[in-house]
Amino acid sequence: MANAETLKQSILAQVAEYYRLVHSEQPFTPGESRVHYAGRVFDEREMVNTVDSVLDFWLTAGPWAQQFEKKLGAFLGVREVFPVNSGSSANLVAVTALCSQQLDNPLRPGDEVIVPATSFPTTVNPIIQNGLVPVFVDMNAADLNLDVTQLDAALSDRTRAVIFAHTLGIPADLDVIKAFTDKHDLYLIEDACDALGSKWNGKMVGTFGDFGTLSCYPAHHITMGEGGAVYTNQPKLGKIARAVRDWGRDCWCGYNSPVNGKCGIRFEREVPGIPGFYDHKYFYTEIGYNLKLTDPQAAMGVAQLDKLPDFIATRKANYAYLHAAFQQFDDYLQLPEPDGRADVSWFAFPMMVREGAPFQRHELTRYLEANHVETRLIFAGNITRQPAYQHTTYRAVGDLRVADDIMERGFFVGVYPGLDRPRLDYMIDVFKKFLRR
Repeated sequence: MANAETLKQSILAQVAEYYRLVHSEQPFTPGESRVHYAGRVFDEREMVNTVDSVLDFWLTAGPWAQQFEKKLGAFLGVREVFPVNSGSSANLVAVTALCSQQLDNPLRPGDEVIVPATSFPTTVNPIIQNGLVPVFVDMNAADLNLDVTQLDAALSDRTRAVIFAHTLGIPADLDVIKAFTDKHDLYLIEDACDALGSKWNGKMVGTFGDFGTLSCYPAHHITMGEGGAVYTNQPKLGKIARAVRDWGRDCWCGYNSPVNGKCGIRFEREVPGIPGFYDHKYFYTEIGYNLKLTDPQAAMGVAQLDKLPDFIATRKANYAYLHAAFQQFDDYLQLPEPDGRADVSWFAFPMMVREGAPFQRHELTRYLEANHVETRLIFAGNITRQPAYQHTTYRAVGDLRVADDIMERGFFVGVYPGLDRPRLDYMIDVFKKFLRR
């Protein structure tokens, strides 16, 4: 074993050297290098952790996943964290858990769920997949979040929940939303996939409702390649969510549990009509899936969490630098206006081409892309106009005019930690050249 450990450390040292030779930062050449809207930011620590995990060959969720759960929970200030294989799966687990028959008042098919019209598809899809009915409210043009003044108009005797994403990291008005859900006894899920580290009145977003969800796709604040998490401060909901994630089984023993289980009664479950006892590792209380992440992914995530405070600080600094520069374009571009109670961990820099500008959005974004500045649009725009949703059952409040405006004129550029001042300055210069035309 001593020889094996020596060999392992030699391998890991060579992995670190390989990173320095192959993956260290490439020089930026204006006009030739891409200015990405987002991307993975890593060093030898992620690669060493991942290879370390592979050498142990646990592969499925194991010791590294347990460490990731604890570190992420400490950062968010929550007691229950369940890593999953994507942010989309996180939303599916959260919505499905609220449909559990173990709850006193579960969501049932036909119940309505209020959701913003400008949404990422997999914020909405679990509503439909669970037989629920999305009720779309319009957007607030200032912060690109759901228009909280429409919540009362969206309410009906079938309304049971509110689900929304904090758009591109900008916290929605949680004072109004939480007061509304509390008043009407509604479930609340916060999709914080773009908002890891954002706060509202000093409290982490994702911790106000019944569930928060995260994504660890390479474009997000931290990455595990694919991956995400569901989190809650409610033990009962946590137990249900874990079951939904883990095939629907009732077992919650976790990693390296004793033979008789962490609960001590592994072999004492009873199935009605079947004599004797049943191993609770095969005792199912939910209609679930297998949505866990792998241990090598979690090993990468542990290294990323160590960098997260610096990542957030850099995103904020990059946003501030661009905001100061983009103010000169105010005649043409509408910049975001977050609420003063919001402390934004920016995913990106969103903006809208002003109505009446002498160009259309696609002319600007094509110019930026042609000059190596990446852009993306804001989620699905008005998702009710997307082909996939033309034959779904939903209800809409009003004409969703602002969601249409976002679909027609909204886009974003990057602020992620891989952007330095030369790249930001180049981006600003490309904007200037287009707008001078």
